[in-house]
Amino acid sequence: MSTSRHPVALRMERLVGGDVRLLALVMLLPLVDGVFPALILAGALSEPLGAIQVGLLIFGGSATVAVILADMDGTPGEQAAVVLLIGLPLLLLAALEAALAPTIESVLNISIFERFAALVIATIAAQTASATIGDYLPNPVVVIGLGLVASIDPSGLTIRLMTDPILVAHATLAAAVGVAFALTIALTSPYLREYMDIDRFRFGSAVALGLLPLSLLGMAFGQAPLAALIVAALFAIDLPIGGRDDSRPDTDAGDPAVEMGAVTDGGDADNSSERNAKDDSSAYSGDDSTDTAGRAPWL
Repeated sequence: MSTSRHPVALRMERLVGGDVRLLALVMLLPLVDGVFPALILAGALSEPLGAIQVGLLIFGGSATVAVILADMDGTPGEQAAVVLLIGLPLLLLAALEAALAPTIESVLNISIFERFAALVIATIAAQTASATIGDYLPNPVVVIGLGLVASIDPSGLTIRLMTDPILVAHATLAAAVGVAFALTIALTSPYLREYMDIDRFRFGSAVALGLLPLSLLGMAFGQAPLAALIVAALFAIDLPIGGRDDSRPDTDAGDPAVEMGAVTDGGDADNSSERNAKDDSSAYSGDDSTDTAGRAPWL
């Protein structure tokens, strides 16, 4: 049930080569494309719940789930070791970017850059939901590049560090939530491959990710993206609740061939044995005067 070969994921896999590097690209990309620093500067990590929301949507989400379940090989323990190998640098880089956020802010026009970052997130959400829609949208790298060109001001560069340790802690918390999410997927991958529909979760997480830039732009969506992600995860799980009764064999139930054999040419299942016995008795009695058409219309 869990197999998903999304065209965007296939292109990324061909680009980077290998499932380990693909997972590293998916999880570390928000640190490289400027989305995570933009979220820090926009105040999306000012609260612990906001940090959890960003960690699940930016570092986790459907891309991480799809790579682990559909592309990675090995036992759950081996997959978890790969996640930890990627997760430790992720934690350090997230804390470093949070500490350097004031320096990044000094060379950017934040109000302009936030809009481009929101557009990047919306583009990624659209590409996640549908590869066909993504073909008509600009590449996120191009969008963030245009945002840097439009908002960068090198003349205002000042080297400053974040003076608010709480914000750095929230940024680290967001990365830790993403790593914990990926670790949970890796450890439960045998069950999720059987009971989880990746494409259904991918579409639901795309809706949640699409709500994030709206809250980034100041609209009152609050924790709606997190709620949408939880609902998507619940609807993507198909547990065998209220299944069939295994105490009685049902190999013949619902088989059209068996039902046709039980009801032969217009007869019914209850009287078929009685008519067969009557046929046998008539055959041995040698009664040739019996009206064949009236006696056995099923013949």
